[in-house]
Amino acid sequence: MSVGNNTQAINFDRKDLTLVLGENLDLGGDDAGSRNGAGKSVIVNALSYALFGQAINDIRRDNLINRTNAKGMLATIDFVKDGVTYRIERGRKPNVLKFYKGDVAFAAQDDDAQGDSRETQAEIDRILGMSHDMFKNVVALNTYTEPFLSLRANDQRTIIEQLLGITVLSEKSDALKEQIRATKDTISAEEQRIKACVEANKKIEEQVAALKKRSAQWEAKHEVDIADLSSSLEELLKVDIDAEIDTHAANDEIALAVKKLDDHKKALTRTATELTREERTRDTTTAEITALKDHKCHACGQDLHDGKQEEILKRKIAVLEEAEAQIVELLEAKVKINEQIAAIGSVGTAKSTFYKKIVDAHNHKSSVQHLTQQLEGKLGEVNPYSEQIQEMEEAALIVVDYTTIDAASKLKDHQEFLLKLLTNKDSFIRKRIIDQNLTYLNARLSYYLEKIGLPHTVVFQSDLTVSIEEFGRELDFYNLSRGEMTRVILSLSLSFRDVWESAHEAVNLLFIDEMIDNGLDSSGVESVMGVLKRMARDSQKSIWLISHKDELISRVGNILKVQKEGGFTQYITDDTEDANEEAVVVE
Repeated sequence: MSVGNNTQAINFDRKDLTLVLGENLDLGGDDAGSRNGAGKSVIVNALSYALFGQAINDIRRDNLINRTNAKGMLATIDFVKDGVTYRIERGRKPNVLKFYKGDVAFAAQDDDAQGDSRETQAEIDRILGMSHDMFKNVVALNTYTEPFLSLRANDQRTIIEQLLGITVLSEKSDALKEQIRATKDTISAEEQRIKACVEANKKIEEQVAALKKRSAQWEAKHEVDIADLSSSLEELLKVDIDAEIDTHAANDEIALAVKKLDDHKKALTRTATELTREERTRDTTTAEITALKDHKCHACGQDLHDGKQEEILKRKIAVLEEAEAQIVELLEAKVKINEQIAAIGSVGTAKSTFYKKIVDAHNHKSSVQHLTQQLEGKLGEVNPYSEQIQEMEEAALIVVDYTTIDAASKLKDHQEFLLKLLTNKDSFIRKRIIDQNLTYLNARLSYYLEKIGLPHTVVFQSDLTVSIEEFGRELDFYNLSRGEMTRVILSLSLSFRDVWESAHEAVNLLFIDEMIDNGLDSSGVESVMGVLKRMARDSQKSIWLISHKDELISRVGNILKVQKEGGFTQYITDDTEDANEEAVVVE
């Protein structure tokens, strides 16, 4: 595999145990501190990113780019499966994703995908035959991945079902689903045909019912209209139209007389009011003149000089004369109004009429003629719905045939029953597969727990739950110490790997990233190293152990040194020839 802007190749097909140690030349301090941040886990992340487009942990893809130059990140991996060589080139800034089978690029490659083609990734996943979650549990073991026993029950079940080969049933179910879809299409087509026939018959029946309803409504309205016209004409013929016109004329004269009488009464009232006002002015002014003649102020009673007294007196006499003249005029107007009221005399009472307005009375004759014509027309009308109802009732209904849809429905029920056998978690088929593989899984788990030195019993139950016991006491995963947890995690992962290879295909590569540094004492480390060295020797596996433990240097034959200087990481192995190889083999 090639990693980074400055291409560096790492051979993952060594068939031995390799210890990965780091050294950060930019940092001072002790050896342990100098190894942090050197870029050891970059190898695992690069492998994960190259294969699946995502890192082992939750880091965003753009943050995988080297922060020193912030560009040119490219991971290239060559691997072999079933004798066929594949290559993946995946990078960021610029974004790129290329997938080759031999020297031929994947045909569905989308040039505009910018490193994130779903079709290309789907083809890669199909070739690998392994999900990213399974990859983290059987190939790249690390402290970033949440332990299997810490996952929710549904997440655990998903991983176990994939591990035990239950997901193979999904392939069968997918094919069956296609058959069910075709059967449903046949049923749907028949349903549409039958529905069309039924709807046509129903439409005929609804139309007949609607026509009968409209016919009944028409008959009822026709009878009401004839009765209304006859009644209206009868009422009009009862009216003496000449007397009606004379009455309207008399009522108009009475209304006019009443209006005149009301107007005269209102004028009389106004005149009386004005007369009272003028008389009051006259009396007041007379009293003021008397006071002025005695040289007294009419307002405050003080003495007035001759010049002022004469001026005021002259003004008041003018006011008095004006008031007396107005009184004379108002008295004359009052007499005249009373004469007009007397001339009108008594007013009669208006009589009731058939019409409110005289114009309607004058139109009476034409109304009689119009109603007569309307009545004759109504009596001559024929129900327009009778003939339509007769034609619709004589139309033949379509015969509906249910033979085809009944047969298709029975087939669909049978297919859906088979689908449940493949997909239902309680299916005896699934249970049989689980029981067969659980026996092997529990056997391998017991083997690794014994070899790693954990006295606890960890067993997968038939419902895929996990029980942990110590000397008969049932425990939860978090009842264990840090070292015990690490032993269980490693044993589970190695057991998963054995089951995966038994059910699917062998994988030559295994990464263990700082897991043996996580709470294991020297005895635990020694037990784990014994298991790993036996795997590398007996199974010809390429095992890469990332650790900070100095004591492991003497326990391995190969060491990959990771040096970081100036913001860039370099990989140095004991074997220069191996460092230049670029092959990952998945058998």
